[in-house]
Amino acid sequence: MAEESENGQEKTEQPTPKRQQDAKEKGQVPRSRELNTTVIMVLGAGGLLVFGGFMAGQIFQVFDLAFNVSREKIFDPEAPINLFRHAIAMGLLGVAPFALLMLVAALITPAAMGGWTFSAKAMAPKLEKLNPVKGLGRMFGVKALVELGKALAKVLVVGGVSALLLWSLQDRITQLAVEPLGSGVNEGLKIFFWSFFALASALILVALVDIPYQLWDHTKKLKMTLQEVKDELKQTEGKPEVKGKIRQLQNQIAQGRMMENVPRADVVITNPTHFAIALQYDQKRMRAPRVVARGVGVVALRIREIAEENRIPRVEAPPLARALYHTTELEQEIPAGLYLAVAQVLAYIYQLRTVNRYGGQRPKPPNPDIPEEFREVAERGRTPPDDGN
Repeated sequence: MAEESENGQEKTEQPTPKRQQDAKEKGQVPRSRELNTTVIMVLGAGGLLVFGGFMAGQIFQVFDLAFNVSREKIFDPEAPINLFRHAIAMGLLGVAPFALLMLVAALITPAAMGGWTFSAKAMAPKLEKLNPVKGLGRMFGVKALVELGKALAKVLVVGGVSALLLWSLQDRITQLAVEPLGSGVNEGLKIFFWSFFALASALILVALVDIPYQLWDHTKKLKMTLQEVKDELKQTEGKPEVKGKIRQLQNQIAQGRMMENVPRADVVITNPTHFAIALQYDQKRMRAPRVVARGVGVVALRIREIAEENRIPRVEAPPLARALYHTTELEQEIPAGLYLAVAQVLAYIYQLRTVNRYGGQRPKPPNPDIPEEFREVAERGRTPPDDGN
């Protein structure tokens, strides 16, 4: 069943990116304590296996340095201080690799879920946490039951693995009593380190269950009602800078698609510099020529460049270019009133293709016949009344 908001509406919508970002700024990110604990313990156990011998050697050297003191050093006032400094340096050197490994684990593990975040809002005191009613709700709520289930799961998993280890290692543990001190200590440390590693690895099962639950629970808390999504959309899109950015992106996308259509045009009609209209006409599929690209200024310049790169014919007809620009949109057929003018241009293009293929005298550039109402549109930049097309 979907969770309800304070006003009784069901939270059925997934959280928006803005809702997620706001939650992150408040310090509300998915976290799994089981993951943190498991990774630190597994790496700690692995670190003991890798660096345990080196650490033990350093500790033995510190003991040797502390208990094997010559008679001369005993009566030297500065010797104890020097020995103490040397012992501290050897001890720090012994634990440095393991400590560095633990530091890296403690810093990187939280970033695996939700990333690093620092929020002053999360550190601020909240009086609502002192509410005893809500405190009781947290103690006996669903989250408390989940935490209880995880605790029981850890007890069962760790207890089961411990029992299995004791059963499988009982002969080796018993044998330690009859071994010499040196080899016995060495063997005992091996048993301890590998057992610790096995117990830590067993917690991976609990972490694998806890991670999906924490992600689901975090998303559930951030879910929104349909009205909240609408209000956020209105608030976001109402900002002038957001509207301007959206329009800019839409224009960029539209221009990118439009420029891809220029190579399939039959002709580009220009002003010659300010306007550029790319037309395509397929007698089998189209009722009339269609505008596949249009623009002024920089966009018109780019249309002409692409047309030149793809050897698309270009015709300079300023009144016709302006009339087409002000009376048509992308992927629209030209108005019926401009059929004759465009037909004259296309006839000129077809004649050019014939001459280029078979030779002959080049035709003269056309002077398209444009109806008076479209000439007025070309001059004023306004759309004429409906021509009945």
